[in-house]
Amino acid sequence: MSTELYWQVSGTGQDVVLLHGWGMNGAVWQQTAEVLSRYVRVHVVDLPGYGLSANAPAFDLESIALAVLQQAPKNAVWVGWSLGGLVASHIAIHHPDYVSQLVTVASSPKFAAERPWRGIQPQVLDNFTEQLMQDFHGTVDRFMALQAMGSPSARQDVKLLKKSVLTRPEPNQEALLAGLKILADVDVREPLKQVKQPFLRMYGRLDGLVPVKVADELDVLYPRSHKTVFMHSSHAPFMTELEPFCDRLIDFVHQY
Repeated sequence: MSTELYWQVSGTGQDVVLLHGWGMNGAVWQQTAEVLSRYVRVHVVDLPGYGLSANAPAFDLESIALAVLQQAPKNAVWVGWSLGGLVASHIAIHHPDYVSQLVTVASSPKFAAERPWRGIQPQVLDNFTEQLMQDFHGTVDRFMALQAMGSPSARQDVKLLKKSVLTRPEPNQEALLAGLKILADVDVREPLKQVKQPFLRMYGRLDGLVPVKVADELDVLYPRSHKTVFMHSSHAPFMTELEPFCDRLIDFVHQY
């Protein structure tokens, strides 16, 4: 099996790395990368086990991070969406030389709910794991629909998600199962307090997977971080509100 991951690089200037979420691949960032590459040098990777990196799976955060870091630029802005936000956070915590600024998008340092912490009910993650074994395509389809639910442009967002994701090979099933386990088990709330780099958290107000109330709790945990909430977005603000999303990201990149 190849250990090299698939990367696309465009633009010039400050290095910005974009990490996709569970069940997806780097193609979801296509429109975002087109806009951002007018201002910065954009690196988009298919994470281990996904898309054109499907033959190079990895099964825990550190293995995923090490695979990504083999070809990643140092001193870059890391932008992680959803599960990709956990990967970017892990890299900022354990491999800080690579990270000049950290940005998480519709992400949480702990995805699973556990009273009083808000998040995805553990039963939902268990059901996804079970369904994935029985109906691979249906489960990934349902997850895409869940990501756009609540957004005024939900139908269009799901169409765009599917169109992008299906341009590349299917994800590795073991990598998908490992990703669900990461979402169920990982909690980096405490270690993330060590991160010294500028930190921006971006949310969709209508997100059903990462409730926007989590953002308020994280204001208290990370008082030095910055927060932006996209009022018309669900779990994929970079699709629903592309221009405002890119504007905010470029402002943050140039701020430091």
